[in-house]
Amino acid sequence: MKRIYSDMSDDELFGLMGQDSHKAEGCFAELYARHSPRVNAYCKRIMGDKMAAQDAFQETFTKFFKSASQERNMTNTPAFLLRIARNVCLNMKRGEKKTVEIEDFHLPSESPAYEKSELLKLIMSALELVPFDYREAFVLREYDGLSYQEIADVTETSMATVKIRIFRAKDKLRQILAPYLHDLNKV
Repeated sequence: MKRIYSDMSDDELFGLMGQDSHKAEGCFAELYARHSPRVNAYCKRIMGDKMAAQDAFQETFTKFFKSASQERNMTNTPAFLLRIARNVCLNMKRGEKKTVEIEDFHLPSESPAYEKSELLKLIMSALELVPFDYREAFVLREYDGLSYQEIADVTETSMATVKIRIFRAKDKLRQILAPYLHDLNKV
């Protein structure tokens, strides 16, 4: 039976999830297998915290499964999943207000692997300081490889807005990281 699902399009699987309760689990499992890596990566990059990202990831697929019971014409399952993930992450982010001290991540070391690890932590911390709209557009473009139009579709904004947000995210990251990159160049 698994073979049948793997031959179906996302749209067909989504349609069956809402119509046939006997096949819903298999259809959902196939869609989950196809799209969970991208949704999981998106949640991790947007949330920054593994536990919060896992919560957002699980809530995204729960909402996705429940949405199949509504009568809806599905044309782009990956974009629909990312839109759900975006809304879940946005709601979770609204509930949290935390600050990150970047100075905590500026630790000199002799080990190149350790320095690379610390630099990645520094970048992730800097990304946390970028406003949500800018960070989201940046993550979708740089980490998920979406086109400007795809990002505009997911975020329900214009392509010009997406381009501005990505530009501002990069500019903000440059400003945040400049002192630390300057220090690294001295070493």
